[in-house]
Amino acid sequence: MSLKTVKDLTAGTAGGIAQVLVGQPFDIVKVRMQTAPKGTYNGMLHCAGGILKNEGPFAFYKGTLTPLLGIGVCVSIQFGVLEYAKRYFAQKNVTSGVGGSDGKMLSAGQLFTAGVAAGLGNGFVSGPVEHIRIRLQTQPDKNRLYDGPFDAIRKIYRAHGLKGIFKGQNVTFLREATGYGVYFLAYEKLVQREMTTKGIRRDQISPLNAVLYGAAAGYALWAVIYPIDMIKSRMQTDGFTAETAKYRGAWHAFKTVLRTEGAVAFTRGLVPTLIRSPFANGATFLGFEMANRLLNAPEEIS
Repeated sequence: MSLKTVKDLTAGTAGGIAQVLVGQPFDIVKVRMQTAPKGTYNGMLHCAGGILKNEGPFAFYKGTLTPLLGIGVCVSIQFGVLEYAKRYFAQKNVTSGVGGSDGKMLSAGQLFTAGVAAGLGNGFVSGPVEHIRIRLQTQPDKNRLYDGPFDAIRKIYRAHGLKGIFKGQNVTFLREATGYGVYFLAYEKLVQREMTTKGIRRDQISPLNAVLYGAAAGYALWAVIYPIDMIKSRMQTDGFTAETAKYRGAWHAFKTVLRTEGAVAFTRGLVPTLIRSPFANGATFLGFEMANRLLNAPEEIS
């Protein structure tokens, strides 16, 4: 592994930690609204108020250890794969004489493909991480099944093997590939536009603009993947066996939810997600860009 890749992974970890700390309270409200029976909550404030009243303020960080460890790794993988793919395409561009003198002005197709690769690489970790997190977020305080992430992993693996740990993995891959293709395309194009318009290097873009571009990319991400994410949450809170499961697969889950709860079910929990998105994604890219500058100084960052 090259030193550059190690730096990319480290900067990505910084971005992932920032994302979790900022976004976790919004995420637990989203998951509760996505997975609760129809009519349980009449809105985001009702859900958040119920959590605060019945479980206390620390409940908003329930299951945080799993994403803090796992999402840090996930975002590290995302940026590691993304930057590797960007360098690959830049080298091809130099050979073919496009993308500027250094080939680094990648096309929309190249950026989308790099994002898809980043999402798929990330999906191998994000699937089980989010599965465990969602199990912890949705279990009651009384008569808990799991005493933490490691207890949940141990019990699920003992009863259902790796298949149980990776429950909902196919729909996770679909979400990650689609979403991160759009996510990184949006962010990198905004960065490219500012660099071209102002004639500056990437490390000269202001931290505020990194936050704003990350926020915009986050909205693009959720506009594309939210219904997929909702099905993923349903799959990952469903029973493990044929006798206890409501859904036979992602497509069956989609048809069942549409038939029994209507199209509005696919937007349940969207409000806290949209409120969370600019903060969490802005923090992600700010963490990555600032760590990247620190790790690569005084090199030119591209």
